[in-house]
Amino acid sequence: MATGSEDLSDQFQALRLFVEIARTGSFSKGAKAMRLSQPTASRIIALLEEQLGATLFSRSTRALTLTDAGTNYLARVQPILASLAEADAAVRGTGDLRGTIRISASSIFASRAIVPRLGTFVDRHPNLQVELTIDDRRQDLIQEGIDIAIRFGKLPDSSAAARLVGRWPLVVAAAPAYLKAHGSPKTPESLADHSFVIAGPVAGKELTFHQGDRQVRVQPKGQVAIDGAEVAVSAVRAGLGIAVASLPSFAEDLDTGKLVQLLAEWKLADIEAHALFASGQAPKPAARAFVDHLVEEFRSF
Repeated sequence: MATGSEDLSDQFQALRLFVEIARTGSFSKGAKAMRLSQPTASRIIALLEEQLGATLFSRSTRALTLTDAGTNYLARVQPILASLAEADAAVRGTGDLRGTIRISASSIFASRAIVPRLGTFVDRHPNLQVELTIDDRRQDLIQEGIDIAIRFGKLPDSSAAARLVGRWPLVVAAAPAYLKAHGSPKTPESLADHSFVIAGPVAGKELTFHQGDRQVRVQPKGQVAIDGAEVAVSAVRAGLGIAVASLPSFAEDLDTGKLVQLLAEWKLADIEAHALFASGQAPKPAARAFVDHLVEEFRSF
Protein backbone atom coordinates (compact mmCIF):
# COMPACT_ATOMS: atom_id res chain seq x y z
CA MET A 1 0.00 0.00 0.00
CA ALA A 2 1.29 3.45 -0.87
CA THR A 3 1.99 5.79 1.99
CA GLY A 4 0.61 9.34 2.18
CA SER A 5 4.01 10.74 1.24
CA GLU A 6 4.16 8.46 -1.80
CA ASP A 7 0.68 9.58 -2.85
CA LEU A 8 1.76 13.21 -2.54
CA SER A 9 4.93 12.54 -4.53
CA ASP A 10 2.92 10.79 -7.25
CA GLN A 11 0.48 13.70 -7.38
CA PHE A 12 3.22 16.27 -7.85
CA GLN A 13 4.83 14.08 -10.50
CA ALA A 14 1.51 13.95 -12.34
CA LEU A 15 1.12 17.72 -12.13
CA ARG A 16 4.65 18.39 -13.39
CA LEU A 17 4.14 15.88 -16.21
CA PHE A 18 0.83 17.50 -17.15
CA VAL A 19 2.52 20.92 -17.37
CA GLU A 20 5.40 19.57 -19.48
CA ILE A 21 3.04 17.87 -21.93
CA ALA A 22 0.92 21.02 -22.17
CA ARG A 23 4.07 23.10 -22.79
CA THR A 24 5.55 20.85 -25.46
CA GLY A 25 2.29 19.69 -27.04
CA SER A 26 3.66 16.16 -27.02
CA PHE A 27 3.41 13.13 -24.74
CA SER A 28 6.82 11.91 -25.88
CA LYS A 29 8.56 15.26 -25.27
CA GLY A 30 6.83 15.71 -21.92
CA ALA A 31 7.81 12.19 -20.89
CA LYS A 32 11.41 12.80 -21.95
CA ALA A 33 11.56 16.01 -19.89
CA MET A 34 10.38 14.04 -16.86
CA ARG A 35 12.67 11.07 -17.67
CA LEU A 36 9.73 8.73 -18.09
CA SER A 37 8.76 6.32 -20.84
CA GLN A 38 5.89 7.39 -23.05
CA PRO A 39 3.63 4.51 -21.90
CA THR A 40 4.27 5.48 -18.27
CA ALA A 41 3.47 9.13 -19.03
CA SER A 42 0.26 8.14 -20.82
CA ARG A 43 -0.77 6.00 -17.86
CA ILE A 44 -0.10 8.81 -15.35
CA ILE A 45 -2.16 11.32 -17.33
CA ALA A 46 -4.97 8.81 -17.84
CA LEU A 47 -5.08 8.24 -14.08
CA LEU A 48 -5.04 12.01 -13.45
CA GLU A 49 -7.96 12.50 -15.86
CA GLU A 50 -9.82 9.66 -14.18
CA GLN A 51 -9.31 11.22 -10.74
CA LEU A 52 -10.45 14.63 -12.00
CA GLY A 53 -13.36 13.26 -13.98
CA ALA A 54 -12.34 15.45 -16.92
CA THR A 55 -10.43 15.14 -20.19
CA LEU A 56 -7.37 17.39 -20.14
CA PHE A 57 -6.05 16.83 -23.66
CA SER A 58 -7.70 16.57 -27.04
CA ARG A 59 -5.81 13.93 -28.97
CA SER A 60 -5.74 13.54 -32.75
CA THR A 61 -3.35 12.16 -35.32
CA ARG A 62 -2.21 15.71 -36.12
CA ALA A 63 -2.00 17.51 -32.80
CA LEU A 64 -2.32 17.35 -29.06
CA THR A 65 -4.12 20.33 -27.56
CA LEU A 66 -5.56 21.29 -24.20
CA THR A 67 -9.29 21.03 -23.71
CA ASP A 68 -11.10 23.91 -21.99
CA ALA A 69 -10.88 21.92 -18.77
CA GLY A 70 -7.16 21.36 -19.39
CA THR A 71 -6.54 25.06 -20.00
CA ASN A 72 -8.34 26.00 -16.78
CA TYR A 73 -6.49 23.30 -14.84
CA LEU A 74 -3.12 24.46 -16.20
CA ALA A 75 -3.83 28.02 -15.04
CA ARG A 76 -4.34 26.70 -11.50
CA VAL A 77 -1.58 24.10 -11.43
CA GLN A 78 1.31 26.29 -12.56
CA PRO A 79 1.07 28.72 -9.60
CA ILE A 80 1.12 25.74 -7.23
CA LEU A 81 4.32 24.39 -8.75
CA ALA A 82 5.84 27.90 -8.81
CA SER A 83 5.03 28.37 -5.13
CA LEU A 84 6.57 24.99 -4.33
CA ALA A 85 9.78 25.98 -6.13
CA GLU A 86 9.84 29.25 -4.21
CA ALA A 87 9.36 27.43 -0.92
CA ASP A 88 12.21 25.03 -1.74
CA ALA A 89 14.50 27.97 -2.54
CA ALA A 90 13.55 29.70 0.72
CA VAL A 91 14.28 26.59 2.79
CA ARG A 92 17.65 26.11 1.10
CA GLY A 93 18.36 29.72 2.02
CA THR A 94 20.82 30.13 -0.83
CA GLY A 95 18.72 32.16 -3.24
CA ASP A 96 19.60 29.48 -5.77
CA LEU A 97 17.16 29.42 -8.70
CA ARG A 98 16.41 26.11 -10.36
CA GLY A 99 14.13 24.71 -13.01
CA THR A 100 13.30 26.41 -16.30
CA ILE A 101 11.97 29.81 -17.32
CA ARG A 102 10.60 30.44 -20.78
CA ILE A 103 10.88 33.96 -22.17
CA SER A 104 9.26 35.22 -25.35
CA ALA A 105 10.43 38.33 -27.20
CA SER A 106 10.54 39.75 -30.71
CA SER A 107 13.52 38.81 -32.84
CA ILE A 108 15.14 42.22 -32.75
CA PHE A 109 14.64 42.89 -29.04
CA ALA A 110 15.87 39.41 -28.16
CA SER A 111 19.03 39.68 -30.24
CA ARG A 112 19.90 43.31 -29.50
CA ALA A 113 18.65 43.92 -25.98
CA ILE A 114 18.15 40.63 -24.12
CA VAL A 115 20.96 38.36 -25.31
CA PRO A 116 23.75 40.91 -24.55
CA ARG A 117 22.39 41.11 -20.99
CA LEU A 118 21.73 37.41 -20.47
CA GLY A 119 25.25 36.29 -19.59
CA THR A 120 25.47 37.88 -16.15
CA PHE A 121 22.07 36.45 -15.22
CA VAL A 122 22.85 32.84 -16.18
CA ASP A 123 26.28 33.08 -14.55
CA ARG A 124 24.55 34.14 -11.34
CA HIS A 125 22.12 31.20 -11.51
CA PRO A 126 24.03 28.18 -12.89
CA ASN A 127 21.23 25.71 -12.02
CA LEU A 128 18.56 27.60 -13.94
CA GLN A 129 17.64 26.71 -17.52
CA VAL A 130 16.64 29.70 -19.69
CA GLU A 131 14.63 29.13 -22.86
CA LEU A 132 14.33 32.17 -25.13
CA THR A 133 11.52 31.93 -27.70
CA ILE A 134 11.81 34.26 -30.67
CA ASP A 135 8.38 35.28 -31.85
CA ASP A 136 7.10 38.53 -33.37
CA ARG A 137 3.46 37.59 -32.84
CA ARG A 138 1.37 37.77 -29.69
CA GLN A 139 0.97 34.43 -27.99
CA ASP A 140 -1.30 32.73 -25.52
CA LEU A 141 1.11 32.60 -22.60
CA ILE A 142 -0.70 29.81 -20.77
CA GLN A 143 -1.30 27.64 -23.82
CA GLU A 144 2.33 27.95 -24.95
CA GLY A 145 3.91 27.68 -21.50
CA ILE A 146 5.54 31.13 -21.55
CA ASP A 147 6.62 32.53 -18.17
CA ILE A 148 7.53 36.03 -19.43
CA ALA A 149 6.59 37.81 -22.65
CA ILE A 150 8.17 41.13 -23.58
CA ARG A 151 5.59 43.33 -25.29
CA PHE A 152 5.94 46.82 -26.78
CA GLY A 153 3.37 49.59 -26.87
CA LYS A 154 0.16 50.09 -24.95
CA LEU A 155 -1.13 46.94 -23.35
CA PRO A 156 -4.63 45.78 -24.21
CA ASP A 157 -7.07 45.24 -21.37
CA SER A 158 -5.93 42.03 -19.79
CA SER A 159 -5.87 40.21 -16.50
CA ALA A 160 -2.19 39.42 -17.07
CA ALA A 161 0.24 40.93 -14.59
CA ALA A 162 2.71 43.31 -16.21
CA ARG A 163 5.78 45.29 -15.24
CA LEU A 164 7.43 48.14 -17.10
CA VAL A 165 11.00 47.18 -18.02
CA GLY A 166 11.97 50.12 -20.18
CA ARG A 167 10.89 53.21 -22.10
CA TRP A 168 12.76 54.45 -25.18
CA PRO A 169 12.29 57.06 -27.90
CA LEU A 170 11.29 56.06 -31.40
CA VAL A 171 14.02 56.82 -33.91
CA VAL A 172 13.83 57.47 -37.67
CA ALA A 173 16.78 56.03 -39.60
CA ALA A 174 18.01 55.05 -43.06
CA ALA A 175 21.13 53.59 -44.63
CA PRO A 176 23.77 55.88 -46.20
CA ALA A 177 23.12 54.15 -49.55
CA TYR A 178 19.43 55.07 -49.45
CA LEU A 179 20.19 58.68 -48.53
CA LYS A 180 22.77 58.94 -51.32
CA ALA A 181 20.19 57.72 -53.84
CA HIS A 182 17.13 59.60 -52.58
CA GLY A 183 18.40 62.49 -50.49
CA SER A 184 17.92 63.14 -46.80
CA PRO A 185 14.53 64.44 -45.56
CA LYS A 186 14.90 67.79 -43.83
CA THR A 187 11.40 68.05 -42.36
CA PRO A 188 8.68 65.55 -41.41
CA GLU A 189 6.60 66.85 -44.34
CA SER A 190 9.35 65.83 -46.78
CA LEU A 191 8.94 62.19 -45.70
CA ALA A 192 5.99 62.11 -48.11
CA ASP A 193 8.55 61.90 -50.92
CA HIS A 194 10.33 58.91 -49.37
CA SER A 195 9.73 55.20 -49.10
CA PHE A 196 9.43 53.42 -45.75
CA VAL A 197 10.04 49.83 -44.83
CA ILE A 198 6.62 49.12 -43.36
CA ALA A 199 7.15 47.24 -40.11
CA GLY A 200 6.90 47.61 -36.36
CA PRO A 201 5.67 51.00 -35.11
CA VAL A 202 4.85 52.29 -38.62
CA ALA A 203 2.83 49.28 -39.78
CA GLY A 204 -0.41 50.95 -40.83
CA LYS A 205 -0.03 53.76 -38.32
CA GLU A 206 0.31 57.52 -38.56
CA LEU A 207 3.41 59.13 -37.06
CA THR A 208 3.18 62.33 -35.04
CA PHE A 209 6.34 64.46 -34.88
CA HIS A 210 6.80 67.17 -32.23
CA GLN A 211 9.14 70.16 -32.11
CA GLY A 212 8.28 72.64 -29.41
CA ASP A 213 4.67 73.67 -30.03
CA ARG A 214 4.70 72.35 -33.61
CA GLN A 215 3.12 69.04 -34.48
CA VAL A 216 3.26 67.28 -37.84
CA ARG A 217 1.44 64.09 -38.76
CA VAL A 218 2.88 61.76 -41.39
CA GLN A 219 1.39 58.61 -42.92
CA PRO A 220 4.30 56.32 -43.91
CA LYS A 221 4.12 54.64 -47.32
CA GLY A 222 6.40 52.18 -49.01
CA GLN A 223 6.67 49.19 -51.33
CA VAL A 224 8.17 46.78 -48.80
CA ALA A 225 6.28 45.48 -45.75
CA ILE A 226 7.95 42.98 -43.44
CA ASP A 227 6.46 40.97 -40.59
CA GLY A 228 9.59 40.60 -38.49
CA ALA A 229 11.56 43.39 -36.85
CA GLU A 230 15.05 41.94 -37.25
CA VAL A 231 14.50 41.30 -40.96
CA ALA A 232 13.02 44.79 -41.33
CA VAL A 233 16.20 46.37 -39.98
CA SER A 234 18.21 44.25 -42.42
CA ALA A 235 16.03 45.67 -45.20
CA VAL A 236 16.75 49.21 -44.03
CA ARG A 237 20.49 48.47 -43.96
CA ALA A 238 20.14 47.21 -47.54
CA GLY A 239 18.79 50.59 -48.58
CA LEU A 240 15.16 49.58 -49.18
CA GLY A 241 13.75 52.53 -47.30
CA ILE A 242 13.42 54.55 -44.12
CA ALA A 243 12.28 52.89 -40.90
CA VAL A 244 11.07 53.83 -37.45
CA ALA A 245 11.95 51.69 -34.45
CA SER A 246 12.80 51.92 -30.77
CA LEU A 247 16.30 53.08 -29.86
CA PRO A 248 17.45 49.56 -28.78
CA SER A 249 16.59 48.30 -32.27
CA PHE A 250 18.84 50.85 -34.01
CA ALA A 251 21.51 51.62 -31.40
CA GLU A 252 24.19 49.25 -32.69
CA ASP A 253 23.73 50.27 -36.35
CA LEU A 254 23.74 53.98 -35.48
CA ASP A 255 26.95 53.55 -33.49
CA THR A 256 28.70 51.75 -36.36
CA GLY A 257 27.40 54.08 -39.08
CA LYS A 258 25.41 51.39 -40.89
CA LEU A 259 22.35 53.58 -40.32
CA VAL A 260 21.94 57.34 -39.98
CA GLN A 261 19.42 58.95 -37.65
CA LEU A 262 17.07 61.36 -39.42
CA LEU A 263 15.16 64.39 -38.13
CA ALA A 264 16.88 64.17 -34.74
CA GLU A 265 15.55 67.61 -33.80
CA TRP A 266 12.00 66.28 -34.06
CA LYS A 267 10.55 63.97 -31.42
CA LEU A 268 8.27 60.99 -31.70
CA ALA A 269 6.46 59.46 -28.76
CA ASP A 270 8.41 57.10 -26.52
CA ILE A 271 7.55 53.43 -26.68
CA GLU A 272 7.27 51.25 -23.59
CA ALA A 273 8.33 47.65 -23.10
CA HIS A 274 6.51 45.54 -20.53
CA ALA A 275 7.17 42.11 -19.13
CA LEU A 276 3.92 40.15 -19.03
CA PHE A 277 3.22 37.21 -16.81
CA ALA A 278 0.40 34.80 -17.64
CA SER A 279 -2.97 35.79 -16.22
CA GLY A 280 -4.16 34.09 -13.08
CA GLN A 281 -0.73 32.77 -12.20
CA ALA A 282 1.81 33.64 -9.56
CA PRO A 283 5.07 34.35 -11.44
CA LYS A 284 7.89 31.91 -10.83
CA PRO A 285 10.63 33.25 -8.55
CA ALA A 286 13.05 32.87 -11.47
CA ALA A 287 10.73 34.88 -13.73
CA ARG A 288 10.53 37.70 -11.20
CA ALA A 289 14.31 37.60 -10.76
CA PHE A 290 14.88 37.83 -14.52
CA VAL A 291 12.56 40.82 -14.88
CA ASP A 292 14.34 42.50 -11.96
CA HIS A 293 17.59 41.89 -13.84
CA LEU A 294 16.23 43.46 -17.04
CA VAL A 295 14.87 46.52 -15.22
CA GLU A 296 18.25 47.12 -13.59
CA GLU A 297 20.15 46.58 -16.84
CA PHE A 298 17.92 48.94 -18.81
CA ARG A 299 18.35 51.81 -16.36
CA SER A 300 21.51 52.77 -18.20
CA PHE A 301 20.37 51.93 -21.73
